[in-house]
Amino acid sequence: MTPPPTPAGSGPSGTRDGVGLRLPAPELRVVEVTDDDVAPLVALWTACGLTRPWNDPERDIADARATATSTVLVGHVDVAGADVVVSSALAGYDGHRGWLYYVAVDAAWQGRGFGRETVVAAEAWLAAQGASKVQLMVRHTNGDATGFYAALGYTDQETTVLGRRFPLAQGGPDVDPGPSTT
Repeated sequence: MTPPPTPAGSGPSGTRDGVGLRLPAPELRVVEVTDDDVAPLVALWTACGLTRPWNDPERDIADARATATSTVLVGHVDVAGADVVVSSALAGYDGHRGWLYYVAVDAAWQGRGFGRETVVAAEAWLAAQGASKVQLMVRHTNGDATGFYAALGYTDQETTVLGRRFPLAQGGPDVDPGPSTT
């Protein structure tokens, strides 16, 4: 039996029914990515501002799917019989710790607990791989994300992330490696 609508502002988040009542939130199904999810996933990541010119999201999905130590989890809801992608998390285990990337929730579906559910599913996947710790990176400009993760128990690990891109010949993007040392 479907629970009755609740007054706006009370009970679980859902969608408005046009009369000021909230309907129960649809159920989120978090599953591993399929071929049909790739285009909607790239669109979600783009809409959420997670893509960068130097990272090809389709390649990131393909790379994650190509190894047993990473996965892309996708949150789906049923909207009038259509399966809609609303959340994601790419999880990887490096043999020492788990990492989360591309954690996203479609703006129209935020505030329903879908981000939390997706992160919990990704953490469970990582724990099943043997990870005893999970880490992620948040851009300094993304205060909303920092607050979201703090509410989930994530804390600043007092580290600085450094990186270097490989030249195109090694499979990296075509970038200037900097001044020559020869």
